[in-house]
Amino acid sequence: MTQKYQAQIYVTLRPSVLDPAGTAVQSGLKHMGYNQVEQVRIGKYIEVILTAENKTAAMDHLDLICDQLLANPVIENYRIELAEISSSMNIHS
Repeated sequence: MTQKYQAQIYVTLRPSVLDPAGTAVQSGLKHMGYNQVEQVRIGKYIEVILTAENKTAAMDHLDLICDQLLANPVIENYRIELAEISSSMNIHS
């Protein structure tokens, strides 16, 4: 029997990779008077609903999805938070 899962995926640049978008935002914040902001890094947030036999299989599928499409493993890291969706839960778009 398969189970439904909701994944929250956070994709961020590796610390060694320059982040020009983050630098631009930080500069804008400084111009607005937010001098206490020391660093800004920009990333991506992705939600995925999927079905799998179990949590391990779901994570395996998500790792492949991230490696092949959602993240560039050369310059980005990703983190996955996975939760089982009970049949009584209502998913809102």
